[in-house]
Amino acid sequence: MGGSPLGGRNFTFLNWNLNFPKTLARVAKWKLHRRIRGFRGASNKNQASHKMNAIIIEDEKPAARRLGRLLTNLKVGVSTMLYSVEEAIVWFRENEHPDLIFLDIQLSDGLSFEIFEAVDIRSSVIFTTAYDEYALQAFKLNSIDYLLKPIDDEELEMAVKKYLTFRPEKQKMSLDFEDVKKLLVNPVEREYKKRFTVSVGQHLKIINAEDIECFYSENKGTYASTIEGRNYLLDHTLENLESELHPKSFFRVSRKFYVNINHIKDIVYYTNSRLEIKLNRFNGAEIIVSRERVKDFKLWLE
Repeated sequence: MGGSPLGGRNFTFLNWNLNFPKTLARVAKWKLHRRIRGFRGASNKNQASHKMNAIIIEDEKPAARRLGRLLTNLKVGVSTMLYSVEEAIVWFRENEHPDLIFLDIQLSDGLSFEIFEAVDIRSSVIFTTAYDEYALQAFKLNSIDYLLKPIDDEELEMAVKKYLTFRPEKQKMSLDFEDVKKLLVNPVEREYKKRFTVSVGQHLKIINAEDIECFYSENKGTYASTIEGRNYLLDHTLENLESELHPKSFFRVSRKFYVNINHIKDIVYYTNSRLEIKLNRFNGAEIIVSRERVKDFKLWLE
């Protein structure tokens, strides 16, 4: 991979496994959570001797405030919220760097990696991002920690407990900014699921992914709604589908829905800065784009 290192700057990321699909990743996180519980006594001693100082860099103010509230509930002190690359660069040059940074990848004035290009940062970093996990795996860095938006309370708690328990040493690491930027703009191509099989009585029916308007969860089941107006129960969860659906065609607008861009009939402004999606045939529950995902959804539409 070409390009010059990130201005010779080194910075630290928390270690998180990115070498297997998200379903296995969740199992690994659960196992780590069990280990962390075993170290709780040591963690409490660490907290007593050193109060963690964190900052949030996120251009969506409602999302930043929500993350701040979640961290406050976890007894994590958030000293500052920054909303752009430019603002963050100025702040880091003038202030003592925190223990931990919660960092959105895509900010209003550019990719957050530009901050590290301008300033030598030694803080640990947890990414908060809507990027597909396979785009993150394409970095080929096994030391990136990330939380997918919308941020799940339990996963956030596990990430914080991991930091409090292990408190990673400040390590030197360089990142080729230009190569990362290319990967984010043009993620590594991979094969995505083109068809699904569903049980209909004593028969198996084949459904092409392109003929599915949306996937949704209801009563602990996951369903595919087709262009024929039919709904079929799948042997998948929405979490499983995340690694199987092509991100150019499908977008997870909320915890309950994935929608196919090719079957959107209308998009209507909804309450609390959200959006409502109307599909060609689906007439079930309202499909609402959660406030945390509106910005990324609009980018995806383009």
